[in-house]
Amino acid sequence: MSHENIVKEALNALYHHPDDTVRSQADQWLQKFQRTIDAWQVSDNLLHDASSNVETLIFCSQTLRSKVQRDFEELPSEAFRPLRDSLNNLLKTFHKGPPKVRTQISLAVAALAVQVPADDWGDGGIMNWLRDEMNSHPDIVPSFLELLRVLPEEVFNYKIAARPDRRRKFEDELVSTMDVALGILTACLNIPELKEQALEAFASWLRLRHRIPASVLATHPLVLTALSSLTSDVLSEAAVNVISELIHYTSARNSDGFAVQMPLIQVIVPQVMSLKPQLRDSSKDEEDVKAIARLFADMGDSYVELIATGSDESMMIVHALLEVAAHPEYDIASMTFNFWHNLQICLIERESYASHGNESLIEAERNRRVQVFRSSYETLVSLVSCRVQHPQDYSELSKEDQKDFKQTRYAVADVLIDAALVLGGETTLKILYMKLVEALSGPQNADMMDWRPSEAQLYCIRAISDLVPITESEVMPQIMSVLPKLPHQSLLLQTVCLTVGAYSKWLDAAPTGLSFLPSVIDILVRGMSMSEDSAAAAALAFRHICDDCGKKLRGSLDGLFQIYQTAMTGEGSFKVAAQDSLHLVEALSIVITELPPDQAKKALEALCIPVVAPLQEVINQGPLVLGQKPAREITVHIDRLANIFRYVDNPEAVADAIQRLWPLFKAIFDIRAWDMRTMESLCRACKHAVRTSKRFMGVTIGAMLEEIQGLYKQHHQPCFLYLSSEVIKIFGSDPSCADYLKVLIESLFSNTACLLTKIQDFTSRPDIADDCFLLASRCIRYCPHLLFPSPVFPSLVECSMIGITVQHREASNSILSFLSDIFDLGKSSQGQQFISIRDSVIVPRGASLTRILIAAATGALPSSRLETVAYALLALSRAYGVKALEWAKEGVSLIPVTAATDMEKSRFLQALSDAASGVDIKGLTNPIEELSEVCRRNRTVQEIVQEALRPVELNLVYVS
Repeated sequence: MSHENIVKEALNALYHHPDDTVRSQADQWLQKFQRTIDAWQVSDNLLHDASSNVETLIFCSQTLRSKVQRDFEELPSEAFRPLRDSLNNLLKTFHKGPPKVRTQISLAVAALAVQVPADDWGDGGIMNWLRDEMNSHPDIVPSFLELLRVLPEEVFNYKIAARPDRRRKFEDELVSTMDVALGILTACLNIPELKEQALEAFASWLRLRHRIPASVLATHPLVLTALSSLTSDVLSEAAVNVISELIHYTSARNSDGFAVQMPLIQVIVPQVMSLKPQLRDSSKDEEDVKAIARLFADMGDSYVELIATGSDESMMIVHALLEVAAHPEYDIASMTFNFWHNLQICLIERESYASHGNESLIEAERNRRVQVFRSSYETLVSLVSCRVQHPQDYSELSKEDQKDFKQTRYAVADVLIDAALVLGGETTLKILYMKLVEALSGPQNADMMDWRPSEAQLYCIRAISDLVPITESEVMPQIMSVLPKLPHQSLLLQTVCLTVGAYSKWLDAAPTGLSFLPSVIDILVRGMSMSEDSAAAAALAFRHICDDCGKKLRGSLDGLFQIYQTAMTGEGSFKVAAQDSLHLVEALSIVITELPPDQAKKALEALCIPVVAPLQEVINQGPLVLGQKPAREITVHIDRLANIFRYVDNPEAVADAIQRLWPLFKAIFDIRAWDMRTMESLCRACKHAVRTSKRFMGVTIGAMLEEIQGLYKQHHQPCFLYLSSEVIKIFGSDPSCADYLKVLIESLFSNTACLLTKIQDFTSRPDIADDCFLLASRCIRYCPHLLFPSPVFPSLVECSMIGITVQHREASNSILSFLSDIFDLGKSSQGQQFISIRDSVIVPRGASLTRILIAAATGALPSSRLETVAYALLALSRAYGVKALEWAKEGVSLIPVTAATDMEKSRFLQALSDAASGVDIKGLTNPIEELSEVCRRNRTVQEIVQEALRPVELNLVYVS
């Protein structure tokens, strides 16, 4: 059976067979077929076959487009002309065929043009060829117009496997033939049925960096047609796209500023402003209104610096944008949000006034402008604050719709912050408070009262809390007096609690703040009892209150402890989830920090009791019970201890606590060392104890390190490495700790090196690799005297070389950072003494190491990792100079010329040479990025490069 018939049968199975397994097999076969060399001819044959159905035509056109984009290099050079002619014939054949097929063929022709220089294309390049074809075949013009539209778009299509140089030259070729393109499009305006296509193609060409003078565009027939078509039922969408591109173009200012763009701006703005009445026209379709709103938003974004001067003309645009912001549809109103943010920056930031001379002139001009825009921002606050009100049926909305509503509230909060930066926090607060009073002026019966308007205004008041001065004394006392009187509705109470937390600094600073604290605490207790969501908000607010009002709350410690005890034991009506209870732990820890040392120690003991008691109870039941408990029943208490150690800022008290608790910790270490979740929680608690206690840890630190060193040999928990990393950071430079730290790191590194002997080991345990090399980097920074002379250093470097190309992002980054730290050793004074040891390990492995890094840059690692790889290569070059260049030349010489040209390799090597000469590394990444792009341009090239660079002794993998 011919390939063509097999393809037809596979497509028939894919779309029509009732068996899912058969459809899946057909899909897999077709995908594999698309990657074969036969796909070229088979797809072309089927597209020229009049009996092919629509499904076959769509599949074959997509295949041909994909082959041209990605696999053009598969074909011999003499195949170009027949391919071009075949695609041209297909454009003509399908000029009245399925639109999807015609689009795919147009994209294929455009992709071909991206990869084939104008001289090789013939006929003076694609634009002249296209003009001649259109002149010769006027009946096919619509097909050719689609090709004309997609051509400039493909400049930025990185799916096309073109070299960076060729991509730049293609853009230059298009720009140089801009007059030809615009000539074709202008001629098409004379044919009514082609106008829409011509305008869409014009919008596409405007996206190129063409630099057509604004004075020329201002009178160009295409521009005038677009402007006159803004109110056309048929052409308005295409016209809006053109005008939007022109607006963006006029904002891309050169050194002459807006002045050179004024002829075009003066043509565009009046025409767009004439559309303003349509924003309120209820007979207009929503999509039409959205298109008009988009033009106003584009003008605002593009001309914001002109608008910020506050001229009468600019205020007309601002008033139009306020009308857009007032539109009932959020999707339309929110189009203006970016403008209000950028205008705020122009009004407030000093850089906007640099041309105004001295400080007094700058301040005077800033005050003038702010005054001009004050009423606009006041109106904006009133408009957007209503958009955060919960819908009546909020509880019935899907999770996705509820998430969208929350995103709306976040966006409105950002707008309110922008407004407050212009108006000042006090003025904005007054506007919102008046809206709150208005919301509360309805029926006062709690059963009848609609809580939603009040909640909306409180949400807005909370949003601007950072901009309300702590000295504000007019509105905030009234708000705080209102809060306890509000209905006990869950969502409202949640917002009340969050508002209380947001104004904790005001409560601490205000003269009347202390008098509000009892009622505030009552609100939070009520919140903890209402629902899980309100309890979460109350716990967070409680943490803020304790953080900022800690000194005021010292006298209320008994009451606070009662709240804490109830939440920790779960005996009361509180609905505080385990995760949220950590806020309460943190809150009490902060208050304890404010106590005198002797009281703090006792308070810390009391804080630990409800947390330690359940752990001690489990331990007392014996090893069997402790080992069988679900991890969550253990970690919930350990996580609370971790927060205590983290936030009680009293090193001696915490050191004393960890010393008392060490037997309990050791019991959990010994019995549950197999359990990663419990070990991570326990190591986190130990980490915070070490961070807070530092050198007060005494003998406990030695016992802790001895424990994890022994357990790591058996259980290989990554968190043991992470905890050791924290210890190294604090004690690494302490001479008295050198002996046991040396034993620790040698034990940990030698055990890890035995675990990670091939790339598959890194892939299966990336967390161990990540934490191992984070620890190694910490050792380089804090105790190089322990790492470099150690016998584990060479094996650690060997291990890193094996794992460079692990696909796990964090593990790969840790390894690359470790290598970069080794190369940068000479940059630190304490590291310089170990350079000879470093070199004795790196130099013998330099060629292989460089080769692996080049492989990583050219496809063995994802392109998102390129910045880290590039730094490692440049740091290697800086450290080893001529040697590194020789290693790099040896490595890139392995890349076949079909994959990368000598010029591309030369630019790459020049960047490394510049780094070796001391040039700033930051400016040298482009040639590395270009070689990377060239070697990844399609699957075949990437496979060839990786096969060439893969060292025999290392098992590297590449990314498709």
